[in-house]
Amino acid sequence: MISSETQPSEADRIRIGECIVTLSSREVEVAGARRPRRLTPKALGVLRVLLRQPGRVVTREELFAEVWPDTLPTNDVLTQAVTQLRKAFSSGHDNSQAYIETIAKTGYRLLVPVQVLADVAPDRVDDAVPVVAPAVDAPDAAALPRAQSPARRRWRYWRRRLLLALGVAMLLALLVMAALLARRPTLSSSPVDAAVEDGTRVIGSPERPYRLITATAGFETYPTLSPDGSQVAYEGANEDGKGGNAIKVQTSGNAPARQLLAPPEGANDRFPAWSPDGREIAFARFGADGSCQVLIASATGGALRQATRCDGTELLSFDWTPDGRGLVFGSMVGRYAHRGIRVLDLPTGQWRALDYAVDEDDFDYAPRYSPDGRWLVFVRNPQLGDLWRVPAAGGTPEQLTNEAAELRGWAWLGDGRSIVFGRRVDSEARLYYLDVARRTLRDAGLDDAQWPAVSRRGDMLAFVHRRAQFGIFRMSSSGSSERLFASSGRDGQPMLAPDGHQLVFSSDRSGSFALWWADMRRPDSLRPIEGLRPEARQAPDWSQDSRQVLVVGRDRHGKAVLYEIAPRDERLQLLPVPVEQPLQALYGADPGQLLILERDADQHTRLSLFDRTRQPWRRLASVDGVSQARFDRSSGRVVYTRLAASGLWSIDAALDAASVQQISQDQPSRWRYRVWTVAGQGGLDYLGTTNACATTLLRMRDGREEPERCLDALRLSGGNGLSASADGNDLYVSLAVSDGADIGVMRLPKQSPALFPAFSKLLMFKKKGPS
Repeated sequence: MISSETQPSEADRIRIGECIVTLSSREVEVAGARRPRRLTPKALGVLRVLLRQPGRVVTREELFAEVWPDTLPTNDVLTQAVTQLRKAFSSGHDNSQAYIETIAKTGYRLLVPVQVLADVAPDRVDDAVPVVAPAVDAPDAAALPRAQSPARRRWRYWRRRLLLALGVAMLLALLVMAALLARRPTLSSSPVDAAVEDGTRVIGSPERPYRLITATAGFETYPTLSPDGSQVAYEGANEDGKGGNAIKVQTSGNAPARQLLAPPEGANDRFPAWSPDGREIAFARFGADGSCQVLIASATGGALRQATRCDGTELLSFDWTPDGRGLVFGSMVGRYAHRGIRVLDLPTGQWRALDYAVDEDDFDYAPRYSPDGRWLVFVRNPQLGDLWRVPAAGGTPEQLTNEAAELRGWAWLGDGRSIVFGRRVDSEARLYYLDVARRTLRDAGLDDAQWPAVSRRGDMLAFVHRRAQFGIFRMSSSGSSERLFASSGRDGQPMLAPDGHQLVFSSDRSGSFALWWADMRRPDSLRPIEGLRPEARQAPDWSQDSRQVLVVGRDRHGKAVLYEIAPRDERLQLLPVPVEQPLQALYGADPGQLLILERDADQHTRLSLFDRTRQPWRRLASVDGVSQARFDRSSGRVVYTRLAASGLWSIDAALDAASVQQISQDQPSRWRYRVWTVAGQGGLDYLGTTNACATTLLRMRDGREEPERCLDALRLSGGNGLSASADGNDLYVSLAVSDGADIGVMRLPKQSPALFPAFSKLLMFKKKGPS
């Protein structure tokens, strides 16, 4: 029960729910946390006001008057203070409103019990009551028994032997720990270690586990390592002044890079792959005329030869076979299209298709052999992808992850039991380790990392480090642009309401990823929408009356859920959508119906129309293989992209299969399936990129494509959502304010010894220290 008593002013330690707060040090102790969490002075001030009346609503005006006297604060500063309090109290198992409840348009109240704790004196331990041993008088000798009973003698006998056995076991345990400690490498004491040993000095920032071997203003991408890990080949800018990209080779130290070959004018050399013997590098060359070749060159830059043609393809992927005599290719489109994985024998030029199950809508990307050659692992449908594996000789595919995520590269670790892969999470890309046998994931601890590569000896990791900052821009048809709501964070998915005044977008500008709302007529209205964590892969959708927004997010268990929010009124409702995994939600022609893009238990995507006026919801119609959809209110049709091909399709609002029409055959591309929008009177806008222009605009009106124009020559657009005004004159786009990508390298951490795993974990913890 919540206490209603006023907190004594002299109390310093207070139990709030399951947490203990020390007011003098601004620290919050949470059960299970390794260290206390520190509050800002303003957050503590808000907490003090709430503590005076626990369980009762405290208005925003009261909080402003108490915590920000003689100032004119905005709602944003109060929202940030409450957000910090919720983070401090969070144990990882409760939701964001477990301690402090938001009362819409009014204020906040404390929901949990409050208890004042007694101060702890130096000679006392915690708040425990000391235990005092009672005095014992000397017994009368006549009262003592003359001899112990047989039962008591047996008990003393076995007790002595039990204690002896425990002592021997503890001695053995100490010997084992001493042996493990002796096996650890000796850590040399550096001047920095000596300086900070007594905890009295501050010496610089902690050393990163990796180093960047490139440091240019451009983009270096798609690294591959030589078998011994001493050299890195990657894609970078052509140095011959002819434009385009070339393959560069560099040692894993900081020596200058050398260009492998000079591509023809207008051509791009991409996707290098080092051969198992380290003598050759395979790569793809894309010509200005749309041609494509897979070429093989000596690692020193000579002996160039063609392996195969790949004209008209996109999402090209290949790697070497373990013996170095062939290349394994993922699904291909274009002139040399093939639906599944196949192997090219280089000496004979013969193709061999892998015998395994692949559906018509499946696209299998980036196949690679395991170090022992037994398995092929690949990404199925990389737009909403997962890792799968199949026996190297063919067989039944087996799913390894269940992420439905935008995967950005992967590689085997040297032990053949683990995989490292990149995936987009919130506003960044991160690396994760996958234990193939246990199907467990572990964060690699590398921020803004993607496209990993591992040397065949398994001790070196290379990856792309991209730390871009994106802002929201309003781009007019006249060519002018204006940045909205500037910050140092990463803003994306700008979605304009039909009224032309409200905007929602995702951002990490407050330190955590959230959905933000603003009325653009009042810039001070900008605030995060509390109580949900949005998904970054699909943008939200506004209702026709501009009052509500559909958002796919994650609950506290990481499960995908669907919310309907009224951002102006700060109301949020969890919708009981009856699907396995919702990916996107749209308002349709009928207010009582919703369009839901889902992924089912068989890992197939489907766009379905649901009647939500009944419980449970009733599925009315479906169309398979959809990757993204938008509802065109001007024409009453649904426009969508597909996993299996590039281009755009439309279908009527009832999802009648007989009404399907193809609008565009090649735009947008399969990889850029989210950078298009419905724009005024049935028009469609698509953002692309060329060598000469970072962000281009292609407009489709009445089934005709207008000439492509350069929207922004230097800044790349975000790849996950844009919107347009009702008349199509203004676009709301996420553009990179600062950008670039470098190659990072690091030695992979040593594997823990298989013997005595518990002690191994203990030693690793002692070596690293608490984090």
